Parts: sequence; C-alpha cells; structure tokens
Amino acid sequence: MRHLATCAALAGLVAPPLAGQSVAGEGAPRFEPVAGPLAEHVYSGGWEHFVGGGVAVLDCDGDALPELFAAGGEAPAALFLNQGGMDFVPGALPDLKGVTGAYPLHLDQDGTLDLYVMRVGPDLALLGDGACGFRDGTAEIGLPTSEQWSTAFTAWWEPGDDRPTLAVGHYVDRSDPEGPFEACDSNTILRPGPNGYTAEVLAPGFCPLSMLAAQDWRGRPTLRISNDRHYYVRGGAEQMWDIAERRFLTEADGWDGPMLWGMGIAARDLTGDGRDEVMLTSMGDQLLQIAGPEGYSAAPYGIGTYATRPFTGGDGRPSTGWHAEFGDVDNDGRDDLFIAKGNVDQMPGMAMQDPNNLLMQGADGSFSEAAGAAGVAGLERSRGAALADLDGDGRRDLVVVNRRAGMELYRNVTPEAGNWLTLALDQRGANPRAVGARIRVAGREQEVTIGGGHAGGSALPLHWGLGEAMEAEVSVTWPDGTVFPPVTLKANRAHRLIRE
Repeated sequence: MRHLATCAALAGLVAPPLAGQSVAGEGAPRFEPVAGPLAEHVYSGGWEHFVGGGVAVLDCDGDALPELFAAGGEAPAALFLNQGGMDFVPGALPDLKGVTGAYPLHLDQDGTLDLYVMRVGPDLALLGDGACGFRDGTAEIGLPTSEQWSTAFTAWWEPGDDRPTLAVGHYVDRSDPEGPFEACDSNTILRPGPNGYTAEVLAPGFCPLSMLAAQDWRGRPTLRISNDRHYYVRGGAEQMWDIAERRFLTEADGWDGPMLWGMGIAARDLTGDGRDEVMLTSMGDQLLQIAGPEGYSAAPYGIGTYATRPFTGGDGRPSTGWHAEFGDVDNDGRDDLFIAKGNVDQMPGMAMQDPNNLLMQGADGSFSEAAGAAGVAGLERSRGAALADLDGDGRRDLVVVNRRAGMELYRNVTPEAGNWLTLALDQRGANPRAVGARIRVAGREQEVTIGGGHAGGSALPLHWGLGEAMEAEVSVTWPDGTVFPPVTLKANRAHRLIRE
C-alpha cells in the first residue's frame, strides 16, 4: 500500500563561450547573515585538520526544523538545536574531538536518525533517541574501528539487508614513515551481518576527500570516489566502483577517471534525461562532468562552472574548492550550485582571498556568479556547507563551516522567489528513507543518497523549485525498482509519500 501525506523543462547544457566568469547582479538571490552561537564554533587543528570540517543537517526531534552537527577538528564537535526563526541553541553531545565530519542516516532499526562520525582515529556511531539526544553506539551495532584518518563517507542498502552498507574513505596513512606523499591509505567497506559489521579492504586508495554511492551514467548503483592528487602524486585518479559486481570500472566500461586534487562531489540531473551530471571540486578548475549514454564528458568552459580563480577580493591565484551542492535557491525551476572555497592553509600558489561561489543557472543552461550580490561571498577558509530550508519558508538557507574562523549562517530572503515543493519518502522496515530511490518532479530527477559534498551531508526531504507553477507531476522509482505512478502535487507544501 502506498499513500501520500501532505502538510501545509530545463534547457540543454549548450552554452555560448564566455570571455570570463559571468557575474549576476540585479535579480540575484538575497541572503542575510544570522548572528548566534554558530559564529563561536571554529573548525581548528593542525595538518590532520587541513581537510574535513563538515556539517550534517538532520531533523533529530521530528519537528520539521533541521538541526546542525558540526565537526570541530581539535575542538569539540557541536550540535545546534533549531528553535525556529533561524534561532539555534547548543545541544548536548559527548565530548568528541578529532572529528572531521559526519553524515546522518539510519544505522540501527529504531526508526530515528543517527550519525556516522568520521575522525582522525576511531570513528563513532552516534545513535539518536528521536529527541536530539545521541549516545555512542559504536560497540552496540558492532562497528569495527581503526586508527585510520577518515575523510570520506557514503552508504547504501543492499537488497535484503536490514541495515546499510557503509563505505569509509581514509586519507594519508599517518603511520607510513615514508609519507605523507605517495602514502595514501586503503579504504573500507563495512557490511552488516547478524553480529554487527564486517570490514573489507577496498584498495587501491588514492587519498579520498569525498564519496558518493548513486546511479551512474549506465543506471547502475556505483561508488564514486574523489581523490586528492596532492598526496597520491601519480598513478592515481578519480575512481568508480560497481556496487553489484564489486569491482572498479575501467576504460573498457567507459570510465577513464581524471586526475584531480579532488575534494568534493555533487550530483544532479541538469538536463532532464534521467542521468546525473557530476560536479567535482578541486584546486584550480571545478570540473562538471556531463552524463551521456556512453559515459561522462567535461562540460564546455563557457558553461560558467569551472570557477578557476576568485571572482573578487583581488587575489588572482587559482581557487581551492571544497563542498559542492546543487539546489534551486530562488525556486525558479533551475538548479543552482554552491561551492565552498578556501586555501588549504598557507599554500602560496593558491588564492588566500578566495570567496565562496553561488552559481545561478540561467535558462540556457549556463551559470553566472551571484555570491557577491547575494551576500554569501565569504573570504574565510571554508570547508563544509549545506543548502537547507532551516526556517520552513520554502527557501533554501545556507550554513558554512570555516577552518580557523567561526561558522556562517545565512537566511535566504530572496524577494519574489518562485513556488516550490518538498517530498520525503517513507517505507516501513529496512531503509526507511528509501535511499537509492529516484524522484522525478516536473521533468527533473533527484536521487535519495547518503554521501557526497565534503565531510558532511543532509537527511532532509528533497526540494524542487517550481517557478510560477502551482502544481507539479511527481513520479517515484523505489530502490527495488517498483514505480509509483505519477501523481500531481500542489506547490508550496511539504509532501510525504509513505510505502507500507
């Protein structure tokens, strides 16, 4: 049985060549900074915390107002409880240090969201109680731990399993006396069983900073791994691992991974063909890969997403991209792109004054810079971030984690924003959020995933901007391939589709 519970056409990616990065002005979205306790939270630490600094977004008490869990590095991690109206107060957590990031998901079978917490050293499973209380449940769920340096994470549900399979990416092997260069650690697949999780080595590892399990251009569930060439130096590349066949893809499959200083992953079907385009952040170019029937190809330079150098601030050296996330911030029916930027620390060849990007998609499929006009062009060393509707008004707000500087919180106050809808999936038993499902709204598809970004992600209803439309046709393909027939949903409402 399936039922709905409700509470109160893209252009192709063929853009003309641009002389430089186009900058939006009049008509750009608007954000206003919000003061509060987030500004006191700093992601800090030495070499082991040059990377990481993620934020997890989840509704941990069921009031439809998302909370924030922020990594602290050498400082304690922090939980911020949402009181409504963009008012956040500190929540209670165990004293957690060495945290690089976290992802919300269901780790046990009690129906409440938990957190997988990545650390420099043993990772943790924080089990939620449904009222924003969290306890260390690492031993309780039988999660193996190690002293490895965790910097990437994703998860998926295998057919028949009652708990998720986890993939953990490990950065440099700190115990290697010949390191850190050419000393990338191996990665780990954690598979659920009757007595807890079993660890499997996934090698070779090339120093990952992001992972995402999602449908690839072939329509198959695949683990994508974005790797940092700064430490693998040579012989490595971006990787894709077929989840069902348990093997890395090669050129014979149509995959020839580029070599990047890979830091973040974002995926979204921008063309409406049901295949996700993929954004890979890096030092220098931010690479957008266009999905086609034969594989991926690099987007044309004129599309406006490469964001190679700072667009303001007077520093002409190359940019460093971290968290990337697609989202329609003005609800015009076209997905936009936020990229967190910031120098690793004091790398002289890279920009120090490196503003974050807010790239707005136009009707022709090209993107233009709007961060300055929107008020979100921060110049700190940004790392993790999230686009999420934090106040329930249908507009996606922004939170940014900074290294050696306070967090930033911005309220989306875009005037005359378009209509919108959100949709959450709910299925009884295993995989309650229906991770792996594909949802199509008004011709644009999104997948329910865990992972991607940089060191943090969200477990929220999926959001679509609708422009002037007052309703939209919605269809769902559940993780097992069952198709929910198209239905028409009204705009400016939060919807939930329940499968029993």
